[in-house]
Amino acid sequence: QLQLVESGGGLVQPGGSLRLSCAASGFALDYYAIGWFRQAPGKEREGVSCISRRGGRTNYADSVKGRFTISRDNAKNTVFLQMSSLKSEDTAVYYCAASWVVHEMCAILSNEYNYWGQGTQVTVSS
Repeated sequence: QLQLVESGGGLVQPGGSLRLSCAASGFALDYYAIGWFRQAPGKEREGVSCISRRGGRTNYADSVKGRFTISRDNAKNTVFLQMSSLKSEDTAVYYCAASWVVHEMCAILSNEYNYWGQGTQVTVSS
């Protein structure tokens, strides 16, 4: 069974950091581009970042550029999202998603992704 599981969310003060993990089971992540998305209450889901299957290409939403870093460890079948300088507007449920690809590119478009995790809550508040 193909499964993605996010972890690492929690409550953090503004300016703080969190590291989210996305662990895959049932399939090898190195055939997939991985995206991170988030959805805040009352808002539409938005793309945050993505990383190509071998990690050679990354993309970020303008709202997180310079603060978030995506990376992957295919040997551990895991993708990470390091979030720093967190703001209250980063509060949301964060989801990782996988897209089977043959190329070394990625896009932060939710309709490109086939498999989704259940999400992890990130709350930025003092």
